[in-house]
Amino acid sequence: MAIVVANMIGTGAFTSLGFQLKELHHPTVILGLWILGGLLALFGAFSYAELSTRIKESGGEYAYITRIFGPLMGYLSGWVSTTVGFAAPVALSAIAFVEYFPVAGLNQKLTSIALVACITLIHSKSLKLSSGFQNISTFLKAALIVLFIILGIVFPSGNVTETDLSLTKELLSPAFAIALIFVMYSYSGWNAAAYISHEFKNPLKSLPVALVGGTLLVTILYTLLQYVFLKHVPINELRGQLNVGTLAAQKLVGKETGIFFSLAISLFLVSGISAMVWVGPRVTSSIAQHHKLWKFFAVNKQEIPRKAIWFQFVLTAFLILTGSFEQIMIYCGFLLTLSSMIAVSGVFFLRKEEDAEAYKSPLFPIMQLLFIALSIWMMAYAFINNPTETLAGSLNLFIGWLTYVWSKKLN
Repeated sequence: MAIVVANMIGTGAFTSLGFQLKELHHPTVILGLWILGGLLALFGAFSYAELSTRIKESGGEYAYITRIFGPLMGYLSGWVSTTVGFAAPVALSAIAFVEYFPVAGLNQKLTSIALVACITLIHSKSLKLSSGFQNISTFLKAALIVLFIILGIVFPSGNVTETDLSLTKELLSPAFAIALIFVMYSYSGWNAAAYISHEFKNPLKSLPVALVGGTLLVTILYTLLQYVFLKHVPINELRGQLNVGTLAAQKLVGKETGIFFSLAISLFLVSGISAMVWVGPRVTSSIAQHHKLWKFFAVNKQEIPRKAIWFQFVLTAFLILTGSFEQIMIYCGFLLTLSSMIAVSGVFFLRKEEDAEAYKSPLFPIMQLLFIALSIWMMAYAFINNPTETLAGSLNLFIGWLTYVWSKKLN
């Protein structure tokens, strides 16, 4: 559950609100957006819990989609996880760290890369050091958010935000679909425990609790956190801003004390980076077990995938150097939505197989159908409104297909 919470709570919770408010202005719509995002993440978590207990392999989407839809589709999903699924969120978290860190004059790109290099070094040393660092940093990060929420609810609002815009009009607008991509990026990580399922002592019991329990906890925290931001900071001050947490902290406890909150947020973004540096390379090493092109990254199950860890660092550094925060987020969100949608659709195929030991997600197939429908809706509007980022995502898949053909020849 710590892995799920740490992967989920990160950049998006403290940064994406400013981008959502560029086109949306109604506070009720914004809160509805975060609740809907949490529900979608829960639908996905229930589905992945079933997939994980039926397909007893680590590797997340790569393992599931390979088993259900064949090697090409599985390879492309693994390619997305390897090149985007973890490297992009790590890049975004590192950029946000620099924005929140209360020291002026830092070079954003170089400082971000240096931070990721330090965390990568920790995770390349030992699993015991990784897990201890992860559990402590996750607990402290969750505690900070709870403190932030309590202060925000208890303290009276100095700025009541009002709007006369139509609630229904905003809910049905393309901007709502685009904003939902930002929110779903913020919730990304709900499937983190599925990537290391072979390290669980009792997956049938532990995986559903970790996936669903962690997602539900983060949904509650996220919605309350955005409520606090909207309650204490006027919309026109939040719009387009990256460090919304700093702005809210300064409104809550004053500018000087707010600096300490800003420092704490920047430090606890490190927990999210740490979780993704831990989990992501396991996907690369899982692909390496089946494709000779990737054999350089192959390791034994209990061995730390050090080469894959440093490969992910190189990809992260490349994204930091070549893209803006918003570009990386749309690009990342589009590809992750596509990959998780295909994996969730696999539940329909596995239900045809009898498996008494597998977990069964409730309300089948309602959760899966809603997840798929809303995913298609988001991706369609992303393609219309952000063609550059979505075409870059399509190019990524094409390059992945080329490497698959190359790998197949080697095999």
